[in-house]
Amino acid sequence: MGRKRRRLGEILQHWGLVTDEKLEESLKIAQGSHKRIGDVLVQLDYVSDTDVAKALASQAGLEYIDLNEPDAINKENLTLLPMDIIKKFLVLPLEKTNGRLKVLVGDPLGLDVLDNLRFRMGCEIDIALAPRSQIREFLDEMLREDRQSIDQAVREMTVDSSIDQQSIDLNLTLDRGSSVDAKGNAADAVQSPIIRLVNQLIAKGVQSRASDIHVEPMGDRVRLRYRIDGVCHEQDKIPKRTQSAVIARLKIMAGLRIEEKRVPQDGRIKLRVDNETVDFRVSCCPAYHGESVVLRILRSDAAKLGLAKLGLHQDTLDQFNGVISRPTGIFLVTGPTGSGKTTTLYSALDILNRPDTKIITAEDPVEYNFAGINQCQVNEKIGLSFGIVLRAMLRQAPNVILVGEIRDKEVADVAIQAALTGHLVFSTLHTNDAPSAITRLIDMGVKPFLVASALQAVLAQRLIRMLCSKCKAPDTHPDPKELAILEFKKSDIAGHTIYKPVGCAACGDTGYRGRGGIYEMMILNTEIRELAFKRAPVNQIRAAALANGMRNLLGDGKLRILAGNTTTGELVKIAQAEGVIEVDEGEDED
Repeated sequence: MGRKRRRLGEILQHWGLVTDEKLEESLKIAQGSHKRIGDVLVQLDYVSDTDVAKALASQAGLEYIDLNEPDAINKENLTLLPMDIIKKFLVLPLEKTNGRLKVLVGDPLGLDVLDNLRFRMGCEIDIALAPRSQIREFLDEMLREDRQSIDQAVREMTVDSSIDQQSIDLNLTLDRGSSVDAKGNAADAVQSPIIRLVNQLIAKGVQSRASDIHVEPMGDRVRLRYRIDGVCHEQDKIPKRTQSAVIARLKIMAGLRIEEKRVPQDGRIKLRVDNETVDFRVSCCPAYHGESVVLRILRSDAAKLGLAKLGLHQDTLDQFNGVISRPTGIFLVTGPTGSGKTTTLYSALDILNRPDTKIITAEDPVEYNFAGINQCQVNEKIGLSFGIVLRAMLRQAPNVILVGEIRDKEVADVAIQAALTGHLVFSTLHTNDAPSAITRLIDMGVKPFLVASALQAVLAQRLIRMLCSKCKAPDTHPDPKELAILEFKKSDIAGHTIYKPVGCAACGDTGYRGRGGIYEMMILNTEIRELAFKRAPVNQIRAAALANGMRNLLGDGKLRILAGNTTTGELVKIAQAEGVIEVDEGEDED
């Protein structure tokens, strides 16, 4: 009888990388989210993906290759697979001997990938293992060597006046379903300098992890900025003489009228960038020096992060799962624009999206398309408002309803009636914190007893930049002023290390890579419902919520700092800008 193969968690536990408690917690999350235990352990930062890859290699008896080692693979063998297969399946060819191709993969259980490779290459496949992150970095570096800069595209342009005339001649050689490669080249387009320039700035924005691309005409130039991790970074300057052609090209791609320059316009672009389909929401607005264009990059995987990846602490995550499993009531997510409210709600819908549950959404606009969910686009221009859509949705017999935003009394009333008649309703609201959501609804004109009856919970959130794990360093002298603003005591810091940003190639020398959430979950109990019924001021509701165990945004952010995820400076910026710190308990933050 063969020896029983050890489980992945047991291997990591035997190596001393995870404790019993962490393994038990991860197993519980994996079972509830139908994810692999290795993925959950990495998402919770209990182990690295390198540790998981080594454990998988040990479990399956496969060769492990560290791509950080010099000459780990022979780059000449990369030609054994077409580049589209390498990027699509995230694999690297190692060698081909006796009609068998050996490839480096990040997932030994990806049987569909191996079947595709066998079919495409017509040979048997052997595998070795490496962390997926290392494979991605290897490919990024390989592509970066071949990448053409925007400056080069600009230099190729001729100086004569014909370049501005191209704004009239640009036809739909690159329509909204075309593709752009890593160099910004359209697969099916006649490569004029303007087309190449626009393609390149879009491709570079996607590759830089930007959330927005800003094309802003100035007096003497066109400024190009990418918003990365919530902060705008100025990039290459586009010559002023190309302004009309660049903006016209963007408007054509978005399906907008190029001759209309007096009123704002909105459109969408769908492109394949580096073999990944990316949607762009385009906003064009008249400005003093010409039309300003902003492209919001909508990545389909951003809305399916999963609750564990959102960064909720375990106690808040348990409360979140408890609320979304209720059959009726309203669950609100509050925060300013760009704080990740939509991602949080979509992550909840992704869990609830089952064949036995009917989900309908009313959104303005529909940003991400979900299979199995009925999504309705609000259109105020033709009278299709949130209120009308909501009333129509109730006749569709849904189990779960998502309302993009509660903007007025009409929408609030219909949402509450839906919650009181057996539906689970998700929506967003613009308030500074969770307790303020109750007073905001009452101020809209909703009757207090309806708010008290229908509302189940409110989650307030913000996004803050996370430290780059590759270059962060201990901060031996944290700013005492920032510590005072955050109400840190010496006893709070004792036994913990506070980190500071340094900067490296992986994070673009910023010291930060990615953003994470800080959260404030208020569960309505009998006391809070009575306060809502009595129209109590927000400071009383907040005090009752804190007494009920709510951890406010500042407290959640401090846990992030003590865990080494972010800095005191990042939390201070959010606190000062968004009113996280309570300056006056008697003042309504609305």
